[in-house]
Amino acid sequence: MAERRMFAKTIIGSDAFLEMPHSTQNLYFQLSMNADDDGFVANPKTIMRAIGAKDDDIKVLLAKQFVIAFESGIVVIRHWKVHNYLRNDRYKETQHLTEKQLISVIDNGEYILSIPSDNQMATQERIELGKERLGKVRIVESGSALHKFKKPTLEEIANYCSENGYNIDPQAFIDYYESNGWRVGKNPMKDWKASVRLWTRRPQFGKQPLSQANSETSNPFLNIALRGAK
Repeated sequence: MAERRMFAKTIIGSDAFLEMPHSTQNLYFQLSMNADDDGFVANPKTIMRAIGAKDDDIKVLLAKQFVIAFESGIVVIRHWKVHNYLRNDRYKETQHLTEKQLISVIDNGEYILSIPSDNQMATQERIELGKERLGKVRIVESGSALHKFKKPTLEEIANYCSENGYNIDPQAFIDYYESNGWRVGKNPMKDWKASVRLWTRRPQFGKQPLSQANSETSNPFLNIALRGAK
């Protein structure tokens, strides 16, 4: 594994980065310095304890999407390939191949989740729902309980995407959620517009909020984000 790590000014000099608390910036640097050659960090909790980082620090990094967390507890630096380029004779592939299969590299060099877990989608939707609660509702039945939800039409989704400049396939969106009863995980969708917004970042998938009773996951970093998104 290479010993040197680099940081791109376009990332660490951005307003989004510099507006974070110094402790959060420090955690980002420490995670990056301890990442493997693909940007994966196997022991983020240990690093947090060693430098005295707080839960809020990892929560901010997750919310601002500077890191991506997996259910295994591993995290990856989102802009790793923007920061670092390693020659083949110095590069050693990550051992975390399961997590590596869940991400893709887009044109600007950033990692995105190709196949986000239900927990990842749930976390993002809780954050989005905290910002916006819109739309009319109707009653639909899901299992033994009744939930308020406005099931969107193809035209509504297409118009919403057109108005906001979102480049997703409305029919694919409907097909995906029709196939699972407009659910993500165990919970019914409550805001399809929030799900559309997530698809703009991970175009082939949606997201869904979790109730407090079901919000705890096996990933401590997702749990922090869930608690912080209330």
